[in-house]
Amino acid sequence: MNLVELSQAGRSPALPLQVELADAAGPATLRLEQLLRVLPGQRYVGLAEWRGRKVLAKLVVGDNAARHFQRELQGARWLAEQGLNTPALLADGLREGEGGWLLFDYLDGAESLWDAWRAVEQQTPLSDGQQMVLGEALNLIAQLHGKGLWQADLHLDNLLRHGDQLFIIDGGGVRAEVPGQPLSRDKVLENLGVFFAQLPTELERHTEELLVHYLLANGEHALPLEALLREVAKVRRWRWRDYLKKLGRDCSLFSAKVGAFGLRIVRREDEKNLEPLLNNLDLLTEQGHIYKTGGSATVARVELGGRALVSKRYNIKHLAHWLKRFWRPSRAWHSWVEGHRLQLLGISTPRPLAVVERRCCWLRGRAYLITEYCGGQDIIARFQPYLAQEGQALPPESDLLALDRLFAALLRERISHGDFKGYNLLWDEQLARWSLIDLDAMQQHHDERSFAKAYARDRARFLRNWPADSALFKLLDQRIPQVPGTCSK
Repeated sequence: MNLVELSQAGRSPALPLQVELADAAGPATLRLEQLLRVLPGQRYVGLAEWRGRKVLAKLVVGDNAARHFQRELQGARWLAEQGLNTPALLADGLREGEGGWLLFDYLDGAESLWDAWRAVEQQTPLSDGQQMVLGEALNLIAQLHGKGLWQADLHLDNLLRHGDQLFIIDGGGVRAEVPGQPLSRDKVLENLGVFFAQLPTELERHTEELLVHYLLANGEHALPLEALLREVAKVRRWRWRDYLKKLGRDCSLFSAKVGAFGLRIVRREDEKNLEPLLNNLDLLTEQGHIYKTGGSATVARVELGGRALVSKRYNIKHLAHWLKRFWRPSRAWHSWVEGHRLQLLGISTPRPLAVVERRCCWLRGRAYLITEYCGGQDIIARFQPYLAQEGQALPPESDLLALDRLFAALLRERISHGDFKGYNLLWDEQLARWSLIDLDAMQQHHDERSFAKAYARDRARFLRNWPADSALFKLLDQRIPQVPGTCSK
């Protein structure tokens, strides 16, 4: 296969794949064994074999191949010329009208800092483990800035830990101001804003403490905290707008089919496994373990290939109900968006996997939401033993701290749930966190007054899960924060 044929191979070409290339030593075959990232018709990145050694291959094809190749090549050269740790470029080439290739030394056994972060992200904010990972990242970013470079696509996946060294990858995202001279303060703040915006928002109060790791490696500029936090807020707004667009279209994260007679969006990595369910939604939902049936929704646990999922079908009860629903986004779509919003904000909720709408000439009918299954107890069942003992024993402090953390996040992000029954709050044993479900009425408020009223309703509804004269009610009433002016004591 040549590069022109590769450009037509689609998203999932059959592997292993033989690609004919050439370098100074003459023609040779690249054997592509595993794809790590694919932009169909544009870029194929993967693990390959080249002249008897493992390499990381970046193959660029399509109309913009020459531009992407030059950007990748220049970025890789900048990193190497400035003495920064980056995988060695072993071979490169560009064929006019066909495409280009860059072959890098493969760091066998390397761990991305993203994987290292995932191992510690559920710990108490800014634990020693978290500080170690983020400190490593900030130290390397500081070195990069000190050489007049920055990574425009800055995230933890582009930093690899190999042995006792940290490497920067993805030269295509590397930009330069004046190579060899420290980056200007404005560029530093802008790039650090990109980095900090990707961290959980509950870490924001620790930004100044984390910034010390950067300043120890690059003290060229004084970095005002207020200016940095403004950059962080700006990037966070942009990230959500960008992610919202991806939720409804075909991209590397989601497989989407949207038209006049239906909508089906699935997490791409789960599409193949979910296909049996998506092709028989009504049958498998009704054959599952039913939690709720009839009325406006049917909720069931479905077993699929040994994996537990939740299928929620939003019913159309009658003609009048359809006339109220057909012209606006379905409740399944609303829950799909809000579930991803919570995940992006670091608030626990079962991961949304797929959303489906039945349509007729764009008029919406039944809709479905598929999520992961959270098998934990709801908070009413989990706290029931402590209610019966009338204050002789309290719920575990870990449970109460997790509840504090959840309400603090809702306040910080101005999010109201809209139906805060105890059954909609599940304990996630693996994460040791409370997980929110049933997001049909969830809303993120931009107006402080509207949020204060909605939060007060959520708080009152949550406390009504227990008798007002119980010790448990009084304990939770004391711990759960209030919005000033919305509750009286």
